[in-house]
Amino acid sequence: MIDIRLVRADPAAVRAALDRRGPGTGDVVDELLALDAKARDVARERDEARAEVKQLSQQVPAARKAGDTALAEDLMSRSRALGDRVKELDAAADAAAAALRDLLLRTPNLPSPDAPDGASSEDNRVVRVEGFEGREYGAHQRVPHWEIGAELGILDLERATRMSGSMFAMLRRGGATLGRALCQLALDRNADAFEEIRPPTVVRTATMVSTGHLPKFEDEAYHVERDDLWLIPTAEVPLTSLAAGEVLDPAELPLRLMAHTACFRREAGAAGRDTRGLLRVHEFDKVEILSYATAEQAAGMHAELLARAEGTLAALGLAYRVLDLCAGDLGASSARTFDLEVYAPGCDMWLEASSVSWFSDYQARRAGVRYRAEGGNAVAHTLNGSALAVPRVWAAVVETYRTPGGRVAVPDALRPYFRGADYIA
Repeated sequence: MIDIRLVRADPAAVRAALDRRGPGTGDVVDELLALDAKARDVARERDEARAEVKQLSQQVPAARKAGDTALAEDLMSRSRALGDRVKELDAAADAAAAALRDLLLRTPNLPSPDAPDGASSEDNRVVRVEGFEGREYGAHQRVPHWEIGAELGILDLERATRMSGSMFAMLRRGGATLGRALCQLALDRNADAFEEIRPPTVVRTATMVSTGHLPKFEDEAYHVERDDLWLIPTAEVPLTSLAAGEVLDPAELPLRLMAHTACFRREAGAAGRDTRGLLRVHEFDKVEILSYATAEQAAGMHAELLARAEGTLAALGLAYRVLDLCAGDLGASSARTFDLEVYAPGCDMWLEASSVSWFSDYQARRAGVRYRAEGGNAVAHTLNGSALAVPRVWAAVVETYRTPGGRVAVPDALRPYFRGADYIA
C-alpha cells in the first residue's frame, strides 16, 4: 500500500499520480486524509486520557499517606471513570485505524512517472517486435492449437471439462511433455542467479493481502472457506511473503527467487472472451521469477527480469512483442509493467505470455519486508515476472512449429527434455 506519510506530506502529488490511472481515482486522497485525521485525533485523545489515569493513580498513595481519605476516594473515582473512557477510546482508535488500513489496502499504487499516459490497453506502447516482421506463416501454421491438440491427442478439453468443468484443460502424451519441458527450460535458464523454491500452493489470507490480490480481487481467487486458505493465482503470492515481517541484510539484495507452481484463477466474467483452447484457463503451470531490491537497485532489476523473460521466448524461436503498459492499464499493485506477448499464427492473435512488473514499496509495505539502511530500516521494493507461463506459450509453439504433414517439430531449446523425440506426432 502507499505510504500514508506521503499522502499527508503532498496530497496534491498523490492525487495527480492516482488520477493518471483514470479520472477521479485520486478522489480517494480526501477520504484517506479524513480517516487519517480521525485516527490520529482519537489516538491522541486516548493517549491523553491514559496519561491522566496514570497521573491520578500516582496521586492516590500520597493522599492516603496524608490521611485525606476523601481525596483518595475522589481520585480513585475519577481514575475509574477515565479508565472506562480509555476503553471506549481504545475501541474507537482501533476502528479508525482499521478503516484507514482497509482504504489503504484498496487504494492502487502510484504509477511510475516513466509509465506512459493512457486510459486503456489501446494506449499501451509497443516498445519493439521481435521475430515477426517479415516472417511468413504457411497454411499449415494457420490452424488453431485446439484443433491441432485434438488431432494429435495432446490436448483433451472434453475430458478435462467432464472432470472439473469448463475452462480446465488436460495435456496428454507429447502435449504433457511439452508443458513440462517449457517449465524446465525456464528454470534452467534462470538457475545461474535465482534460488529455486517450491512454495505451498495454498496460503493464508494475510499472504494474499500482501501482494494486493486481496481484498480487491477476491472474486478472481479460489477460496477454501473451511480452512480459510486461498489457492495461489501465481507464485508471486508466496514468494512475496517469503520474508514477511523480516529485516533483510542489504548485502543480500537484490535477492533473486524462482518457483514452478500450479496457478489457479477463477477468471470471473471471462465467459465467451478468448476462452477457446488454452487462451484462458482456471489452472495452469508457470515459472515465476521475483526479486527483493532496494529502491536504487529496482530499475536495474526490472530490466534484468524483462531480459530473462524475453530470452526464453527468443530461445524458443517465437515471435513476440514488448508492451509498455500505460498508467490506465496497470495492475492495481504495479508502478510499471512491461508485457510480453507471443504471436500465435493459428489463432492469429498476440497472446500475453508474461507481465514483468515493478511494485515499488507497495507490496513490501503490506508484507512488512524491510532492510537495514542508514538512518533506520527501509521498506524493500519487489519486482516479478513470468519466466514462462505454459498455456499461451504452449499454444504458440504448437501453432508455430506445426509441419505441413501435421506433426509439431520440437524446438531445439526443448529437445533435451523430450527423451530424444524430434516431433510431437
